Formats: sequence, structure tokens, C-alpha cells
Amino acid sequence: MSLQIHNSLTRQKAELVPITPGRVGMYVCGMTVYDYCHIGHARVLVVFDMIARYLRHSGLDVHYVRNITDIDDKIIQRASDNGEPFEHLTGRFIDAMHADSAALGVLPPDEEPRATAHVGEIVTMVQQLVEGGHAYASPNGDVYFDVSGWADYGQLSNRSPDEMRAGARVDVNEAKDDPLDFVLWKAAKPSEPSWPSPWGDGRPGWHIECSAMSTHCLGSHFDIHGGGADLLFPHHENEIAQSCASTGDDFVNVWIHNGFVRVDDEKMSKSLGNFFTIREVLERYQPEVLRYFILSSHYRSPLNYSDAALDNARAALTRYYTALDLAGEQEGAAVPTEDDYVVRFQSAMDDDFNTPEALAVLADLTRALNRAESAERIGLALRLRQLGGVLGLLQQSPRAFLQGDETGHAEDDVDIDELVRQRNAARAAKAWGEADRIRDLLAERNILLEDSGGETRWRRG
Repeated sequence: MSLQIHNSLTRQKAELVPITPGRVGMYVCGMTVYDYCHIGHARVLVVFDMIARYLRHSGLDVHYVRNITDIDDKIIQRASDNGEPFEHLTGRFIDAMHADSAALGVLPPDEEPRATAHVGEIVTMVQQLVEGGHAYASPNGDVYFDVSGWADYGQLSNRSPDEMRAGARVDVNEAKDDPLDFVLWKAAKPSEPSWPSPWGDGRPGWHIECSAMSTHCLGSHFDIHGGGADLLFPHHENEIAQSCASTGDDFVNVWIHNGFVRVDDEKMSKSLGNFFTIREVLERYQPEVLRYFILSSHYRSPLNYSDAALDNARAALTRYYTALDLAGEQEGAAVPTEDDYVVRFQSAMDDDFNTPEALAVLADLTRALNRAESAERIGLALRLRQLGGVLGLLQQSPRAFLQGDETGHAEDDVDIDELVRQRNAARAAKAWGEADRIRDLLAERNILLEDSGGETRWRRG
């Protein structure tokens, strides 16, 4: 089966056919760095990391670009509120984003352009649009894209421009010719960061930043553009119009959007008190648990965050790592030749990256591993690790996962090991009451013991 991807532009699945055979250029809209990343950002990070990993697993040479928006209204306002230079604010939260990404097992993109480093390319693109009659400078010093002159506007979001105009709102300080026109260049306000341009000092509009960075890194026509569903309109709609108008090329072949994140079946919102940063979640759960939870739903479906869902993810990973732990060391062993598990896994992933079905294959593989004779276990364990690794899962030491606390730390391991040693000594002396007392003491600390083959293993419940 060829790799089929749902294209948001055509609203149907089709085979991925790279522009350059064997190579894929992929651009994903990254974070606007003025605060810590939340679980909606976590989904974007993990989903497109999964996609990049699987494209590479499929033998494609992937050039993955994920940008950073390091200048916009929210950044300027937050820096002003804090009384600090905007560069200090963005630098701090870029470091935090990288730390959160690494914790979730997200591999760094091949390029991570920042808007402030590409102002020259942005100004050039705006100039091309003005000279081509697709943009105009307004009396207030802003430069706007002329939507009325772009016949295909609304194709991505499947909206009629006339219907959009009926519901459009124009701020009193804007000087647009059309309510749908969007800003490409903003005239500088007193004390705001600014750069020189043919229209006076100012700064880029948000939409033009991504068009300039993506075409700079991947060219005027590339394979995949991705991001959250919230960006489909107006951000990605505007990107298509301004990019195609400025370059005269097709811009992007396949648009991929991941679904929204809800919390206990409600929209995530600070006003509702159900807004969680990645760091807040990782205070209670190991990072791999959050990654597994995100991949347990199809990337295009809504993702419903809840404690119960995270607990289920932790229980699933515990089953996988327990099976790997019981299988023993696999270092140096050969991976089996292709089997039914590989065929089923690839079939699921080739069907628009169907990670729930792929995880079901891992679950079946784990059950087979638990039933297997000793001679078969190492091969099945290797297969489980191999397929899990395609999703960025099951690469830890089983002991590290099973003995780690909620956040993966294990500061009291020495204490637990000593209690296990004391219990084993009591059992050897047939002091069953003392052995039971120690087992109960460990159980109160949520430590479960497993006696097998003359050895006692422990894990957190």
C-alpha cells in the first residue's frame, strides 16, 4: 500500500507523490514564544515529529522545517508588561520550548527559522506583492494584501469571500480597501521594535512571516505544510494567497492539520480554568505517557485530555515495558525478518498515519510476547522496540520506566531496593510474617513486587 495522506486542501486522501522523487520538504507552523507551551502545542510537536519519523522510516529523505514566531503583538505586549526587551522574553521561552520538546521525545527539526532573522526576505516578498498589484500601502503606513484580486481566496477553508465579508469586522484604526484584506507590514508605533522598509519603519504581519520563511528554506513549491486546525483559517488561507501571488508557483501540494485538544470534553481555555502547560502535566506524568496519549487518537480527530485518559496511557506503557523487562536483554540480538506485525503496522501508518491502529499492533505484539516461550521472547521484544521506536516510544530501559515515579524520577530507589533485599532475606529465613510486613509497607508506597525465576522485580503501580 502506498502512503495515503488526507489533504486539507482537497478534503480527501491521496497518495503522497514527492515533487523530487525520494525527497520531501515539510514546513510546520511552530510556536509564538511569549509563554510556556501548553498541551495543544504538545500535540503539534508530537504529531509532526511522528509524521517526520514515519516518512524517514519509509525511506524518504525529509527536510523538516518548523519555524519560531519571535515577534508579534502578544510578544510585544508581554515584554512591555514585564518591563524587559522582547528578545529576552522570546529567548527564555524558546529555551523552555526546546526543553519541553526534548522531554516529549520530539527530534529537532532540520531547520528552525526565526521571524526576526528573516525580515529581509519578508520585505522582499511584500515588495513583490506591491509591484505585482496584489498589495497596497494604506494612508496609515500599513501594507495590506488585496484579497479581491485573488480569485482562489477561500479554497483551503472552503469559504466564500462574500460570506466572509458579511461577517468581517474592521477595527477603526485600520485603513483597508476590503474587510478581508490582511496586513503584510505594520507601521511602527512609538517604543515598539521595528525594522526599515520602503514604507517606513515597521514590522512584519504574522501571515507573511511563514510565507517568507517556508519559501526561503524549501523553495517556492514544496510537498507538505502542517499545523493545528486553528491555523487553517485565516493563517494558512492567507499564506496560500500571498505565497502564490508573490512567486507565481503552486506553494504547497499537501496540507495537514491536526485536530483540536479538549479538556474533559470542553474547549481548553484559561477562562474555564482547564488550561494546562506541558510542564504542569509533566509534574504528574512521565513524558512518554503524554506522548503515548497524544498518539492514541488519530491526528485529525479531536483529542480529549483527562486524568483518566493519561492513566490509561500510563497503564498501556506499563504493560509494554513489563513485557520487555521480562523478556530480558536484547542487546546484540538480530531483529527478525519481516512478519505480520510489520505488515499490519505499516498498513496502519500508510493509511493517513493511523497511530491508534499502529498502537493496537503493539498491544497484540505485547500479548504474544507475554505468551511466548523463552526462545521466542527476544525476537518479539526486538520487534516491539523497533515498531515502538518508529513512533518515538519504548526506547527507555524498562527498569527506568517501571521504577520511575510519576515524572520519571527515582530518587528513593536505593531505599526500595534495600526493603526488597530485607524481604528476600526474611523469605529465605522463612520469616513469612516479616516478609509480608515489608511487602505491605511497599504496597502502601504503590510499589508492586513480582517474584519470578528466583528473582524479585519491583515497579510502581
